[in-house]
Amino acid sequence: MGLVPNAKPGVALTGRVLVVDDDEQVRRVLGAMLRRWGFDVDTAGCGDEAISIAHARPLDLAIVDRTMPGMDGIALLQELRELQPACARVLLTGNLDLDATVGAVNRGEIARVLEKPCSSSTLYEAVEQTLAARTRTATAYQHLARARDSVQRQQFEELLRSDHLQLALQPIVRASDGRVVACEALLRSSDPQLRGPGDVLEAAEALEMVPDLASVVINRAARWLTELPADVSLFLNLHPLELADAEALAKRLEPLTREAHRVVLEITERSSLYGIDGWQRSVDIVTKLGFSLAVDDLGAGYSSLSMLAELQPHYIKVDMSITRDVDMFPRKQRLFDLLCRFAEATGATIVAEGIETSAEAEAVTGCGAHLVQGYLFGKPTLTMPQALTAASPPKRTPADVE
Repeated sequence: MGLVPNAKPGVALTGRVLVVDDDEQVRRVLGAMLRRWGFDVDTAGCGDEAISIAHARPLDLAIVDRTMPGMDGIALLQELRELQPACARVLLTGNLDLDATVGAVNRGEIARVLEKPCSSSTLYEAVEQTLAARTRTATAYQHLARARDSVQRQQFEELLRSDHLQLALQPIVRASDGRVVACEALLRSSDPQLRGPGDVLEAAEALEMVPDLASVVINRAARWLTELPADVSLFLNLHPLELADAEALAKRLEPLTREAHRVVLEITERSSLYGIDGWQRSVDIVTKLGFSLAVDDLGAGYSSLSMLAELQPHYIKVDMSITRDVDMFPRKQRLFDLLCRFAEATGATIVAEGIETSAEAEAVTGCGAHLVQGYLFGKPTLTMPQALTAASPPKRTPADVE
């Protein structure tokens, strides 16, 4: 190849390099030089072997021979680009196919091309420049990402200050007589970009602004409490990440503390608490402040029994995946009945979510549901629910509501 192992490079470099060549001697010589320059080196004699290495660990640089049996060098570098986009790629060739090589360079699959034979100083220079270009690209991307995040953060802060974020109320009624005893506060957004609550939550999580969003939600919930009848409670979703800092959570909840006996904090069963340090302390603090806890969406996630055991909630909200068409499926009825018995044994209140028909309502009521919620009793509304605006709201049993 014309490589001179004893040539001294100007500076030491570090990182992991993959050398791929079907010639064992070339792999050995290249590997020896790269190790002496400070690199960790993996070698492979074919494309399949190289792909296996790329699956196993991150790479900083790949030096790949153009002509090999099976997968050729350009095809391999294409695969490596997909597997590890941050890995710099150098093609080593003794038979330069100009059209194919230029095409691969233009597509970004190859950062540098070296012709055989080449000296160790030429190889070192190529490696140094390729990694330097990789670093510059990564730095530029980081600057762009920070600028983008800054703009997005500013836009999100403007959203939090605007009237685009509101809380809709959905009635929760007593199963025995159909009277509204609580409402769930549900996040709504009219922002042109973040139109739904899912979009808003995803943005808050990505920008690490969940506490900021929670503060806005809590303040809006406090306003609703002043308008709702004194005997009507408010269910409010609590983001699992809020449980990581008990003192900060207690501080955010201050606008609700005076009415804590009317507030139920819902923790969704779709999440896992076990990756959140300090969640137990947060639960202890909010319950000492007088707030009640609910496990939300029970049956929709993966940690149902453990959530019930750990949280010991005051309310258990059974997800619509169980209550939907419960009147038609005896197995669902038996499962719901078991949850009602568990609630009775632990002193918890069962809330059946997603009730849309009188038949579903009758089925869950017959099993022992204490409260019911769903479109049958009212859709979420940005105004006071109709059942609470009448001077003397009629009492309705589930069978009366169509």
